[in-house]
Amino acid sequence: MQRAERAVILAAGMGTRLKWMTRHRPKALMQVAGEPVILHVIRRLVAQGIHEIAVNAFHHADQLSDYLGDGVRFGCHIVISEEKALLDSGGGVKKALTKLPGSGAVLVHNCDVLADIDLLRLARIAPVGGCSLALAPNPAHHPQGDFCLVGSDVSERGDARFTFAGVSVWDGALFDGYDADRAFPLTQPIREQIARHACKGLLHDGYWFDVGRPADLMRAGRRLAGK
Repeated sequence: MQRAERAVILAAGMGTRLKWMTRHRPKALMQVAGEPVILHVIRRLVAQGIHEIAVNAFHHADQLSDYLGDGVRFGCHIVISEEKALLDSGGGVKKALTKLPGSGAVLVHNCDVLADIDLLRLARIAPVGGCSLALAPNPAHHPQGDFCLVGSDVSERGDARFTFAGVSVWDGALFDGYDADRAFPLTQPIREQIARHACKGLLHDGYWFDVGRPADLMRAGRRLAGK
């Protein structure tokens, strides 16, 4: 049982699925219900007790850094982990962790995911030395899903597959064995922890939007504007 008090927000992507909308600004600053998408994420993190946040950045990193500052106006401390070359999701976490104080559990959150996932519960089920994943029912754009749940364990095989929701909790020491500045996907350590039976899953039944797609960006805007 763990508690995450620090987080990495993955915001370095090029936002290519949004086409012209991210040509001159980072995806993290796309507007949802009148505010940048990353601000919605930061508010949820702070509301659930996370105050040390590293944000990885690449595409228009200067804009993201200028907007976020040191995070004090959002009630947290933010550092930017700028990448000179894209490190993929796993490599991005590895580099960003060097910017965060402390040790132990760290929450990893895609900047383009807006959801009411219970982050405290997700952290509580994360085994020491392992990880926990938030899973969601498969959306129309990803009907095949990613992983199965067998009891509380995430598995490659099972009766039903679900989609990785882009939110997870990790024992930060798991990334110590990876080379710095090497690109690798987060699915690599996920599958390593699945093989060790050290990956737990939380099936989320609330709202979840991947706003990296224009249609979901609009749906999320309508949902959050109506709250």
